[in-house]
Amino acid sequence: MRYLVREKLFAIGDDYWIEDDHGNKAFLVDGKVLRLRHTFELKDAGGRVVAVVKEKAFTVRDAMRIENTDGDTVATVREKLFTPFRDKYRVELADGGELKIHGDLIDKDYRIENGHGDELARISRKWFRVRDTYGVEIADGADTGLLLAVAACVDHLTEED
Repeated sequence: MRYLVREKLFAIGDDYWIEDDHGNKAFLVDGKVLRLRHTFELKDAGGRVVAVVKEKAFTVRDAMRIENTDGDTVATVREKLFTPFRDKYRVELADGGELKIHGDLIDKDYRIENGHGDELARISRKWFRVRDTYGVEIADGADTGLLLAVAACVDHLTEED
């Protein structure tokens, strides 16, 4: 499934719908106002919270935490210590696994892979002619909410750099 995402999701208090490739509202990015850290909730079309994303405060490297509805951390997107410019972030999963992010983050043309090298998501600006828009294509059976949250984290962290 492919989704349409607009850049700059973290404008203070902004809410935004992520649309599927048929133009249907699929996920709501619910930005939270009056928070010291960037925070948003990712909700499905029915209003159910799928993930909560919070910027980690007081860290040496930029990082964002993705939580489930119980407040448990399921993943942390963080900057790598030493890396070439293109592969700058990684995703640490709560179960000890890791997702790898490869490609051109600035121009929004990268992929997210599991530890075995299987592509879980492809992110590309090239699929759309609309300015400040990119697509997220999720592999069948992959965790859509988690991968959309990871893409939003990478978007935010890249923009902050």
